[in-house]
Amino acid sequence: MTVQPKLIIHGGAGSSLKGKGGLIAVRESLHKIVQDIYNLLAQGGSAVDAVILGAKLLEDEPRFNAGTGSVLQSDGQIRMSASLMDGAAQRFSGVINVGRVKNPIEIAQALQAEDDRVLSDVGAAEMLRVLQLPIHDPLTDLRLQEWMEERKGNFSSSMAGVVAEDEMARRGTIGVVALDQAGRVAAATSTGGKGLERIGRVSDSAMPAGNYATNLAGVSCTGIGEDIIEECLAAKVVIRVTDGFSLQAAMEKSIEEATINRRDLGAIALDAQGNIVWGKTSEVLLAAYHDGTAVGDTLEWQIEPGVGSQA
Repeated sequence: MTVQPKLIIHGGAGSSLKGKGGLIAVRESLHKIVQDIYNLLAQGGSAVDAVILGAKLLEDEPRFNAGTGSVLQSDGQIRMSASLMDGAAQRFSGVINVGRVKNPIEIAQALQAEDDRVLSDVGAAEMLRVLQLPIHDPLTDLRLQEWMEERKGNFSSSMAGVVAEDEMARRGTIGVVALDQAGRVAAATSTGGKGLERIGRVSDSAMPAGNYATNLAGVSCTGIGEDIIEECLAAKVVIRVTDGFSLQAAMEKSIEEATINRRDLGAIALDAQGNIVWGKTSEVLLAAYHDGTAVGDTLEWQIEPGVGSQA
């Protein structure tokens, strides 16, 4: 039986849209990407292919903190992480702290077929060579200017916490969750990190804490990586669905717990019945979706914290 495909994506979470170019610019960007991904699903494309395409399109958009446009770490280098989870196969793959590549999600994609499915820095660099992916500099002038300004007179200081033009860019990740016509669910997440972090710091984006899917549901997270890891948010929501919660109830309980624990995060989710749900403790969640009929978004959703949905 053919299922109506559904889709939700995000471009980060935080306190405002100012650092991303404003409401109109972000909406136009997210809506176009959603439509491009949905066209693939409508033509019979798989959920895995859809989330890979979506992640690449979001990585290629400089306004989002993943791929081109990633933030710089404390030493002025860009190190990116990404992961992919095929819910039907319940197979996770990821890459941690890789540089000089346009689309980190492509490495995660290739690792789906490997016995060793999560690689960090040196291993990821070797995988780049094996895959013969072209060398790419993801640095943008804006990110370089941000780093230079933020580090003035502070190059000898240890980094802690989040520093950004409006406390938002450093919370950025991108993510995609898709349901295809065969009823399969997949999720992909990618990030440039939180910016100015300690060298070697690992984000949630290449962990099941930040990106998880089964044949029942999929979740991609955004926000402060450490908060997401400590909540194990993506896996927690999906496991609750597995245990009998509706997707809405699973997200509500998880966001309630994150709020009590004073976390700063957001999440998008989709289940095998086509229910689209999102939640956040942050002020803003940059998410957009296609419900099978039309494109919508969460950009003017003011509830804080809270959970929203589109059946």
